[in-house]
Amino acid sequence: MKFRYAMVCSSNQNRSMEAHCLLKRQGFDVASYGTGAHVKLPGPSLREPNVYEFGTPYKQMFDDLRRKDPELYKRNGILPMLKRNIGVKLAPQRWQENSADGTFDVVFTFEEKVFDMVIEDLHTRDHVLMKSVLVINLEVKDNHEEAAVGARLTLDLCQELEATDSWEEKVDDIISTFERQNRRKIVYNISIY
Repeated sequence: MKFRYAMVCSSNQNRSMEAHCLLKRQGFDVASYGTGAHVKLPGPSLREPNVYEFGTPYKQMFDDLRRKDPELYKRNGILPMLKRNIGVKLAPQRWQENSADGTFDVVFTFEEKVFDMVIEDLHTRDHVLMKSVLVINLEVKDNHEEAAVGARLTLDLCQELEATDSWEEKVDDIISTFERQNRRKIVYNISIY
């Protein structure tokens, strides 16, 4: 694969990890991140989320929730999601703290708020390399079914980008064709590292 990819959602749990898992299985050079202040997972009610720090291992979250209410977290898909995540990487990582991970050619986000945060963060970094990065927002609802659909669409778009010699020259055509074929609106921006 020619390009290095980052998948970014709010908590580095569902949408970014579903895409990370699929792209990794397909041999892509991929990493994933969240942009939130904390990692939030659904709790027994909307007012009682489970909150963890970025860097808390997925296995620790899995064990914690299994201890709290195994039936609830199995039924709502959180335990299976965490089990998948354990097989992909150790712990959720925060986008704003990823500079040691190097640069990316393409960054996918899955909601507009996250897209805006990634763009803002890229604009505040030192532009040492003066390297272009394509940031794409593919709006995906934060549920397990939509995350799976979003991951497949992300894979399709990555494969289209990989088929080009230079995404910079073809990105407008690739995006407009993708939007037509999938009836999805894409927002994208070219930033500098």
